[in-house]
Amino acid sequence: MSSSERLSLVALISGGIDSPVAAYKMSLAGADIVLLHMDNRPHTDDRCYDKVRKIADRLRTVTNEDIKLYVADHGKNQTLIRKRCDPSYQCVLCKRLMMNVAKEFALRNGCSGIIMGDSLGQVASQTLKNIRSESYDLLFPVIRPLIGLDKLEIEAVAKEIGTYELSILPESPCGMVPQRPITEAEPSKVASLQSQLDFDDMIKAAADSAQIQ
Repeated sequence: MSSSERLSLVALISGGIDSPVAAYKMSLAGADIVLLHMDNRPHTDDRCYDKVRKIADRLRTVTNEDIKLYVADHGKNQTLIRKRCDPSYQCVLCKRLMMNVAKEFALRNGCSGIIMGDSLGQVASQTLKNIRSESYDLLFPVIRPLIGLDKLEIEAVAKEIGTYELSILPESPCGMVPQRPITEAEPSKVASLQSQLDFDDMIKAAADSAQIQ
């Protein structure tokens, strides 16, 4: 990718193994990366936030790029989803909301797309039907550089670039994950549940809360 073709992309970043590798791969491909972490506190603890900061530092080192990290509030919106919607759809609606916040953040900051760490079928939220329901009508580019990789392939890259050891540091698991998450979400059901939320206001509030770290 030539300098005249460089894209600025928002990478949704968590404390997990996959999303740092996705951001790294797209930086390696020549994109300018902006990291956006959706802060899930109080449904997790401070250790996740601390891990993300360390991962961002490592990505700056390994890419030799001044990669900015923003953190936006996600915990309040998770609570609203739990109160008003079918619990089995919590993860799908959470992911859908994060993607819409990332789109709003991207539009505000001149970015051309979103990077996700999805690997097909790896967890409940990453089945093909769920990915479809999470991103339907988003109308914005979503790049998934890991989509066809298996866990071992992703872990190998994470170990190579030094993010693996950070990603496996202990943290409190998300307290919003349902016992039986839906694996075959239908867009029509997602749309119906979304109508029970002040979705646009939730997106705006989260995007407004984004602060550079």
